[in-house]
Amino acid sequence: MKVFDVHIHSTTDAATINPQKLLADMDKAGVWGGAVFTPEAESPLGCGYSYETRIDCMHKWTDGYTDRIFPIFYIHPYEKDAIAKAKDAVDQGAMGFKMSCDCFYVYEDKCMDLLRTIADMNKPVLFHSGILWDGHDSSKYNRPLNWESLINIPGLRFSLAHCSWPWCDETIAMYGKFLNAYVNNPGMSSELYLDTTPGTPKIYRFDLINKIYNCGYDTPRNVLFGTDCTANEYNIPWANYWVENDGKMMDQIGAKKKLHELYFAENYKRFFGLKEKDFQHVMPVPDKADSWSLEMANELL
Repeated sequence: MKVFDVHIHSTTDAATINPQKLLADMDKAGVWGGAVFTPEAESPLGCGYSYETRIDCMHKWTDGYTDRIFPIFYIHPYEKDAIAKAKDAVDQGAMGFKMSCDCFYVYEDKCMDLLRTIADMNKPVLFHSGILWDGHDSSKYNRPLNWESLINIPGLRFSLAHCSWPWCDETIAMYGKFLNAYVNNPGMSSELYLDTTPGTPKIYRFDLINKIYNCGYDTPRNVLFGTDCTANEYNIPWANYWVENDGKMMDQIGAKKKLHELYFAENYKRFFGLKEKDFQHVMPVPDKADSWSLEMANELL
């Protein structure tokens, strides 16, 4: 089974930009490929990197390797000409975007305009969500309920990283609402994916995996695996631990082979637009916990 890491950061250290080494390290960790973010975008907080630096890093990491390393462009809605930069990044090969709400709420007009443009280009957005360890009072921007406004952007695919730890229950509840809207109004709503990249400390991990797959919502095709590693120095023991740990926990809750394959590899294809949707989600029904179950998924998939 191939394993795909949907959450890999990178730095601007030119001496350590080595995609061949990254792939070799991922092989040692039991990971086949991954989505590599450019360095962070310019922010009003005074941090981040220029558009030119980000584009240069994107090409150096992924050119010639896009079958296994997916180029993800970091964007900030308050950087100058953000929409024009997003369009150019796609023209230059970006397969998706990374955003961190460091000093803004996702529902602000500039952000919503940028997200509508990204949706029109049929590209996904990977958001940070939950506690943000950046030295600023920024976690207020990253409560999962802030993303409810995205339900009004037709065709947008987006993920919430770390399942918004410590607000994981809130994120799962949001998933149910988004799924209800998405199934009720095909093409008229956005689609939420759950990115389980650690952020959840080890003691909380089983609780998260168990709740995702036993919450009563049709989740298996909308869960993504990631590590939060850095491409420049991919942490082999860390990545290997989470691959093995999550696999064992899925076994514990009774998830069969197909659900493992979706979680570790297959879901990224649809998220990144490499595969058309060829199934129908089960509609979540309010106050009806048996509308979907893990046992049903094991039988259907």
